[in-house]
Amino acid sequence: MATIGEIYLPDDEFALCHTLETIESVHFEIERMVAHDSDHLMPYVWVSDVDRTELEDVLEDDPTIDEFELLAEPDQDYLYRMNWIDSIETLVHILTEEEGTILVAESTDRGWFLRVLFPSREALSATYDFCQDHDLSIDVQRIYNIDDGRQGRFGLSADQEDTIAEAYERGYYSVPRRTSLTDLAEDLDISHQALSERLRRGHQRLVENTVIVGRKDGKEE
Repeated sequence: MATIGEIYLPDDEFALCHTLETIESVHFEIERMVAHDSDHLMPYVWVSDVDRTELEDVLEDDPTIDEFELLAEPDQDYLYRMNWIDSIETLVHILTEEEGTILVAESTDRGWFLRVLFPSREALSATYDFCQDHDLSIDVQRIYNIDDGRQGRFGLSADQEDTIAEAYERGYYSVPRRTSLTDLAEDLDISHQALSERLRRGHQRLVENTVIVGRKDGKEE
């Protein structure tokens, strides 16, 4: 059964550790990652909250990469293609040995946050065992089964997913709205308060798992 794992890895066991240590404000978010072999990873990386000149001076001295290329710089963000050569053991194992797919990867104040699609629960377990055997740190925060539907991708319950989809179809999010919360509650045969709370909690999960994914623990306030 395909499984999604939400994982934290420490900065000092991950590529770009020198840059993160040197420039505390910098934020990295991986757009796409390719594993060429066991010694190289080539990610496309968005970089924000940093001066470009300062960043590139530090990248030149970062021992975990051997080359980088600026591809775009929209709105003071920068998209780089990099070649990572060190502190990549866990990622290489996930991509090559377990055939995992990195859905989300970004630096946070807790370390690197990863959301990974594994082909099976056993592949996630094997990754954990690999880290233990090689003295690498791994903190598995959440595990979702793909059979649970979109809950595995966005943390939504089935009721939250169905309600948000129904609200969208009926024009609740349109400008101007084509239906009201009261009418929608009547159509769904639930109370106005129950609908309001379900939408609010669903929206919170969507924001946590898309817009600000990895920037906090994801615990509900």
